[in-house]
Amino acid sequence: MKRNLIFYCLIAAAFTLLGCKKYLDKKPDKALSTISSLYDMQSLLDDYVRLNTETAAAAVIASDDYYVKDAALAAISQEGDKRIYNWQKGNQFEGTLNGWYYSYLTVYYGNAVLEDISDVDRNPANQTTWDNVKGQAHFFKGTGMLFAASIWAAAYEEATAGTTMGVPIRVNTDFNIGSTRASLEQCYAQLIDDFKAAAQLLPPSQVHVMRPSKVAAYAMLSRAYLMMNKYAEAKLYADSALRLNNVLLDYNDLNAAATNPFTAYKGEVLFHLATANPTILNQSNAIVVDELYKQYHADDLRKTVFFRSVGVDQYTFKGNYTGGNAQFLGPAVDEVYLNRAESLARLNQLPEALADLNHLMSKRWNKNKVYLPYASNDQATVIDYVLKERRKELLMRGTRWTDLKRLNKLGANLEIGRSYNSGGAVLPANSQRYVLSIPEEVITLTGMPQNP
Repeated sequence: MKRNLIFYCLIAAAFTLLGCKKYLDKKPDKALSTISSLYDMQSLLDDYVRLNTETAAAAVIASDDYYVKDAALAAISQEGDKRIYNWQKGNQFEGTLNGWYYSYLTVYYGNAVLEDISDVDRNPANQTTWDNVKGQAHFFKGTGMLFAASIWAAAYEEATAGTTMGVPIRVNTDFNIGSTRASLEQCYAQLIDDFKAAAQLLPPSQVHVMRPSKVAAYAMLSRAYLMMNKYAEAKLYADSALRLNNVLLDYNDLNAAATNPFTAYKGEVLFHLATANPTILNQSNAIVVDELYKQYHADDLRKTVFFRSVGVDQYTFKGNYTGGNAQFLGPAVDEVYLNRAESLARLNQLPEALADLNHLMSKRWNKNKVYLPYASNDQATVIDYVLKERRKELLMRGTRWTDLKRLNKLGANLEIGRSYNSGGAVLPANSQRYVLSIPEEVITLTGMPQNP
């Protein structure tokens, strides 16, 4: 088993090149690469360092939730991250172990298991484990594709998705099959299919949130459909997730003064995904933009739970659900409530939307202070309520970037800028720079078209 797993890890490293001739001259010996048991497959999927803690951070780096002072920015050695931060096209992903690599490594692991599990007989003695392993493989495939599409493809529009460039779809581990860019419609169809397959096969919960579960699959389906602005479907899967787990943390029970108020793998976390904590996002560098910090009411506990003062009117974010400095990017109960609240509001089911929003807020408010619930009969107003709380609740979680993309497609006209820096970079609504540059090495080796 050890030999087989090492072989897969080595092949996965090679997969970064996605088409390099020297890796394609000789097809890998399938006899060497075969994982022979469900135990082996689970061991591969439990490679948490690669699958759970190296998630692409580009969507967080590119967001407007924070800024980095000029001096601190100049001291950062990762030039690609600085280019992402300033929305400069090209040379955004350095080296080979970058966000593209880890996104497609996740897809590769899923494909490897799906190929080999077909050789393992499913029988009454192993059917629970067999389904669980196959479901996890589908989940990881869907996750890798979702993050790739969110970073290297445009926002989804029903009318144009069939002709808009997406990202490569890898359905097997054969390096002799070159990578090409699928349409955005095909990409979302693939990842939706994988998450749906995962939801059918996975148990409601797992022994640890490092392993995907049915509730996590439902939550990711809700996220994906909201990214597509498909509200009925986003609501449907949010409903399914909340039927399995609707427990919100009461922030009154947290130690707001703690360096890390949240405990890793606990609380509202449905599936653990984290960044590798790039230097630009370190708490010593990333300062929350002032206009966002000022939106929190004095009695809103997030104002103390989420932030640490680092100077006069300067605050850094400490509210990671990872329980440490690494940014949490996985699905959690709070996100699912907000997905459903927005979907309900856009479907004009306003009392239900407000009920979800107020339930969330009741767990964020100082219990010794009066909370005045959100109330309105106007759809636009309720949608605005939900979006404001969505940004305040999910900052530094990667969702802001995809929200900007999808909301601007709806006409929100949200222009963002780095006004705290001397360069003053500006990103207009619907700019092509919302679609990040595919690593140049991948473009060279595969011949795929680069993002414009």
